[in-house]
Amino acid sequence: MNNVRKYTDNELLERVFNLPSFRGLPEDYWILGVQSEEDKFNTFDDKFYLFKGGDFVLATTGTTNAGKTAMMGYEKYNKKGVAVIKTNEWYPNLWRNGLHKGRMDALRQVNPIKHYRDNNKNTLIEEAGKVYDSIIYCNFHTNSYSLTTKLIRSLIGGWSACCQVCNNPTDYKTIIKLTKNQQYVSYCLIKEF
Repeated sequence: MNNVRKYTDNELLERVFNLPSFRGLPEDYWILGVQSEEDKFNTFDDKFYLFKGGDFVLATTGTTNAGKTAMMGYEKYNKKGVAVIKTNEWYPNLWRNGLHKGRMDALRQVNPIKHYRDNNKNTLIEEAGKVYDSIIYCNFHTNSYSLTTKLIRSLIGGWSACCQVCNNPTDYKTIIKLTKNQQYVSYCLIKEF
């Protein structure tokens, strides 16, 4: 299901350090998303890595893209198109602990994120056109509202319209627990390399 190749901690950190938007690692926990090169439609095929400063903590699966529901019916969310988060960017202090849709503990977007609007309703997520930089409720959450599930899904469906969604509820609970006392959680999104 997940096709992102394996990386060493140093490979990931070196890639992050070389981004033009990188300004330094936070001392606390932060999340790195790696978008699959294959980028299979409506599939959880990406990875997330939790770091504390420069130290690796855990890796898990998820999606950095919208699912079929939002891609094919983006008008429900925004008439300009489905949000496509700009990759190879560092987003300091992007999230703060809160609730997603009032129903699950999550990391809620509190600072702007760069994104495109894809409105051609094909099966490809495309970084093309105007770059927007705003709050679009791009939260970090998991794939179920159940607090006890261990469900790993294969299809994204309606679980993401732009949110970064962890596909492993057990790993997700660990991430939320570890970041609970931070004022902000920073995010970096890169393409597989």
